[in-house]
Amino acid sequence: MMGMTLEQSLHLLAKASYFVAALLFILGIKRMSSPVTARRGIVQAGIGMLVATAATFALTGTHNLGWIIAALAIGVIPAWLSGKRVAMTDMPQMVALYNGMGGGSAAAIGAVELLRFSAAGHSPSTSHLVLGVIGALIGSISMSGSVIAWAKLDGRLDRRFNFAGQQMVNTLCFLAAVGAGVALVFHGLDVRVIAAFFGLALLFGVLMTLPIGGADMPVVISLYNALTGLAVAFEGYVLQNEALIIAGTVVGAAGTLLTQLMAKAMNRPISNVLFSNFGGGGEGEAIEGSQKPIDAADVASLLYIADKVVIVPGYGMAVAQAQHKIWELSKLLIDAGKDVKFAIHPVAGRMPGHMNVLLAEAGVPYDLIADMDDINPEFPNCDVAIVIGANDVVNPAARTDKSSPIYGMPVLDVINARQVIVIKRGRGAGFAGIENALFYADNTRMLFADGQAAAASLVSEFKAIEGGGSH
Repeated sequence: MMGMTLEQSLHLLAKASYFVAALLFILGIKRMSSPVTARRGIVQAGIGMLVATAATFALTGTHNLGWIIAALAIGVIPAWLSGKRVAMTDMPQMVALYNGMGGGSAAAIGAVELLRFSAAGHSPSTSHLVLGVIGALIGSISMSGSVIAWAKLDGRLDRRFNFAGQQMVNTLCFLAAVGAGVALVFHGLDVRVIAAFFGLALLFGVLMTLPIGGADMPVVISLYNALTGLAVAFEGYVLQNEALIIAGTVVGAAGTLLTQLMAKAMNRPISNVLFSNFGGGGEGEAIEGSQKPIDAADVASLLYIADKVVIVPGYGMAVAQAQHKIWELSKLLIDAGKDVKFAIHPVAGRMPGHMNVLLAEAGVPYDLIADMDDINPEFPNCDVAIVIGANDVVNPAARTDKSSPIYGMPVLDVINARQVIVIKRGRGAGFAGIENALFYADNTRMLFADGQAAAASLVSEFKAIEGGGSH
């Protein structure tokens, strides 16, 4: 760095650090694709963020140092404390909220830049202005939409909210926001237009998310994750910050791919997710028959004589914190010579990968966890399938009832098992509000109990049978 001033040297070093940070982001996300390496991936991405933050200090020097430290304290301290305390059942809403904060940060960058140029009385290049406005629009929608998603997942809002002419109102609101953005680009940075632009964008995010049913939240979270990434990339271009551009592009691409996978898993085209009132639909055909209860002792007897057992977890298991007891039961079955597997639907729980994380927390080995495509052909040879907390993802109406709102959605073929045991607290419908035909099937028995209590009873009863059989 001979011949360079100190400022030039720091600038060059910061740019190189951004490149290193971007590599760590990419490698971290790559490692997150596998449960085996996910923890290391998170650490790598965190180190990348630390490097990028340090580089930003090098670029800005002591300029606005007080504001920077205050912002870091406000962001880091509450996030660290809440992250340490959050229950696994609350992880989806935490992810939705933090994702919204990312979109809001991108929108805030756009707002500051627009107001700065407005106060200065001149505009940047058209390309910078266009990308800044687009980033601010996307970030604002992601922020307000993610907050509504958080409120729905946290039980603070009704699952769906509809009114007459909703789609037309949504469309007009979006077009008005776009129109305000166009006016900012081509007709000057008027403060009133800037305020109207952000107000309309935030309102559209709310209106777009309000009518969405809770069962579709995995798609919504993935979609807003993609939007946040894109918004960050656009604003990174405005700031000429390579770390933001690369990280935002990677997150946007990953979120887009994940959204496509989630939509496919729910048999919904992306256009339906973006522009339709998805999550609604009819009630489906009336189901004949009755739910047939069973007690824990009889379930334990079925497990004792079974050779192959498949366990299907869902959000209800997370609510009951039953994963540890279920794993204890599974270890008893494995020690008794049973073939035990866990079956995971792509949208099980309330965010992508929710059940995988939950089982990993309980210590379930990764090789016992199978995805839907791999496990479905095995159900006809399964002696006992235990469904705990899952509902819509095991509903056979998705294959047989064309009037059902979930018709065509790929589901776990639990109904093909020789015997199905459903652990459920009551007789209510699932998160999508749809009655489950599986619960009325001839080969299904209902173990009505809290998930953790039911699993504890099964452990106790199975041990009693083994103990009795050993004498």
